[in-house]
Amino acid sequence: MATVAARKAPAPQARTNELVQFTWEGTDKRGVKMKGETASKNANLLRAELRKQGINPTVVKPKGKPLFGASGSAITAQEIAVFSRQIATMLQAGVPMVQSFEILASGQKNPRMRDMLTDIRDSIAGGSSLSEAMARHPVQFDLLYRNLTRAGESAGVLDIVLDTVATYKERTEAIKGKIKKALFYPAAVIAVAIIVSAILLLYVVPQFEDVFKGFGADLPAFTQMIVNASRFLQAWWWAILLTIAGGVVGFMFAYKRSPSLERNVDRLMLKLPVVGQILHQSAIARFARTLALTFKAGVPLVEALDTVGGATGSIVYNDAVNRIREDVAVGYQLNVAMKQVNLFPHMVVQMTAIGEEAGALDTMLLKVAEFYEQEVNNSVDALASLIEPFIMVIIGVLVGGMVIGMYLPIFKLAATIG
Repeated sequence: MATVAARKAPAPQARTNELVQFTWEGTDKRGVKMKGETASKNANLLRAELRKQGINPTVVKPKGKPLFGASGSAITAQEIAVFSRQIATMLQAGVPMVQSFEILASGQKNPRMRDMLTDIRDSIAGGSSLSEAMARHPVQFDLLYRNLTRAGESAGVLDIVLDTVATYKERTEAIKGKIKKALFYPAAVIAVAIIVSAILLLYVVPQFEDVFKGFGADLPAFTQMIVNASRFLQAWWWAILLTIAGGVVGFMFAYKRSPSLERNVDRLMLKLPVVGQILHQSAIARFARTLALTFKAGVPLVEALDTVGGATGSIVYNDAVNRIREDVAVGYQLNVAMKQVNLFPHMVVQMTAIGEEAGALDTMLLKVAEFYEQEVNNSVDALASLIEPFIMVIIGVLVGGMVIGMYLPIFKLAATIG
């Protein structure tokens, strides 16, 4: 019986370690009203903590839960990048890790991010290492992040490694942002042009059609085509919307569940003019920077290549990195293995070879990464310049052509009268 009791004893202790989010109000020594949100084990401990800070609490109550589900939006990669820089800075400044996480958690606006940091803090306070605590959140902290953190802990240079990881995350997110911006702008403008055209066909063209009926003459072929399109859209707009929505949902469903479709789409994207070049450059930059980072942290090359493929953001490059890893594992030099996949430019292969010969592989790969990151920036700027006239042509054809088609019968009537 004593054994059973001893085994059951820790359960209440586990409950007391759980933190609750409280909202509080109070006044400081000058009588100024203050309020805020703080996580604590219970209200009495929070009141005592506030009094230590010179605040006389008047109201302390648990924060209300949201009406529908969990509060807060999903944790974004950008938030993880910002967190990486913050924790690296605090550890380099000598702030204890548990206190660092407590400070960062209390300053988060996203409740999910705050809860995650609080959970990591509690795990560390309970004796877990940072990498072990991060492993509880594999979606936010991928294998690469955890491996680098573990390497930094083993070598006793965690603050330096986290600073490097923060730089890596910032640069990676910057590249992603550049590419998304380059692709979003034309897509948004074309979408607006299509919406405007649909509004014209649904509401404006029918008004012109009523006017045209009074002319008593045949419409020009181009005008008749627009009128027919307007009639079709008015009669079948719901079917068109359902077809488009069904097509998008069906494609996304198949894309997520079919590796072959995902691979084919990725291969097609890499072959697109201009856009494909940007994706190639982005994948090479991520490959070089990720491999340099892991190798510099002391991770063996074969093990480093295990995590590099997924960081490229491309299935084609991921497959190539897997082949490279297999070749390196059986004794090939990295530059030879890279050359055999026939995907990396000659310059990248040669700089890798020089780095291997000089014993400075991480330095050379970082130079490759910086070069291709700059190439991505230049290519995105060039893409923006190329797309603008292309967008103007699309808008002119869709909207301008429709306007001209509506005025053709009027021009024809004027010429007949003249």
